[in-house]
Amino acid sequence: MEAQLQELLPFLHDKNPQVRQIALTNLLGQTPKDAPYRKIFFAGLQGSGLAKPKESEVIRDLKLLCRDNLAVAHDAFRALVNLSDSPLLSAFLSEKSFLSFLVSYIISPHATLADLATMVLSNITTSASTCSSLLSMTIPVIYTDAILGGVYPTLSRAGSCPPPVPYPSGEEHEVRALPLLVDAFVQGATVEASPDKSKVREGELHFLASVFTNMSTSPAGRLFFLTPSDANPLQPSGVREYPLSKLVVFTEHKDTIRRGGVASTIKHCAFYTQGHQAMLLPETEQVIVPPSTEKAPGINGLPYILLPLAGPEEYDLEDQELLPPALQFLPPTKKREPDPVLRLILVETLLLLCTSRWGRDYLRNNGVYEVVRALHEHEAVDKASMSEPSWHAPSNPVCRQISEHVERLVNLLKRDEGPDTVNDLQIEEVDPDAEEETIEEV
Repeated sequence: MEAQLQELLPFLHDKNPQVRQIALTNLLGQTPKDAPYRKIFFAGLQGSGLAKPKESEVIRDLKLLCRDNLAVAHDAFRALVNLSDSPLLSAFLSEKSFLSFLVSYIISPHATLADLATMVLSNITTSASTCSSLLSMTIPVIYTDAILGGVYPTLSRAGSCPPPVPYPSGEEHEVRALPLLVDAFVQGATVEASPDKSKVREGELHFLASVFTNMSTSPAGRLFFLTPSDANPLQPSGVREYPLSKLVVFTEHKDTIRRGGVASTIKHCAFYTQGHQAMLLPETEQVIVPPSTEKAPGINGLPYILLPLAGPEEYDLEDQELLPPALQFLPPTKKREPDPVLRLILVETLLLLCTSRWGRDYLRNNGVYEVVRALHEHEAVDKASMSEPSWHAPSNPVCRQISEHVERLVNLLKRDEGPDTVNDLQIEEVDPDAEEETIEEV
């Protein structure tokens, strides 16, 4: 069987598109992690001694097939989603020409397979070198009002992403890629809800949230989200904002991947203590995050961290007044974040925001204790309901961990503070690099 599959590999670059399609269809089933003959795609990639590993013909073919007609490109992207969980492919999928195509394709509103492309990008950004390349990457675009987003990324051209007609007449400009990805991510949230499909993107781009999570595991990535930039990267108007402010609004989005990736990105940014004021203060406050010396409106992130943790509880009027306006008088239909892992990430974020005296005071004065107290009661009920009848059956370990973190958080918020109180605390947290995950399409 392996020999037969090996014989199919040369047909991936056959001149006949039907032949390419048949070969790829038969090879696709061997790309998942547990496939018996997956190794045929990694042959020769290891390198030996001082020699650098060289890209194999099959990987080069798969990258080229991502630009093929829709049916072929669909299977090529699926194959790379499955194979890109291996670090052996990281360097080859992150080389400049393919990474530029991948990013340009995702940014293009007419890219039919943009969601699959974001899954590939999510997997390869688990590599620190890929994140570094993406942080500094620029892509060529042509400004045009005829396309959603205002730009045509010229490197996006492919069988599943034809150029606009008529072709834009302007000159190419090099534009930083990451702000365009953030804007595309925001636009992707409106795809399903929009009644006019001609004015929205082809893809919802939820997996870009995982890309931002991977980017924010590094200090340089966190600084990108916490450094002021133009609100519109295409038409600088002097209006500056923190890129993170465009993401925080999705912590209650109905898609788990989107809201989970955003929650993780917020948590990773909270590791940078000097950014806490910008993360918490409202838009009415102008804040500086070192090493930048530029002011920008606060992100007002606290309501978006607390809302998923809040339920339909009624608070005393005195407690109600402490809460941010968005959490006051919530309806009886309000539901907490159903995924316990995401609740845990949000509680860990609050713990990180307690590492400074300023952060602890801000959380105390804005109703955090009242919300997490009710959350603690909810987690206790959840643990009991998920236990089996046997008296020695363990409760949900994630719910138990949430309860423990909430207790630590309450201890920090209720402690007495004085002039001798340590300003900055060391709170043990999971290294953000440990949260990297890869996606498998199958």
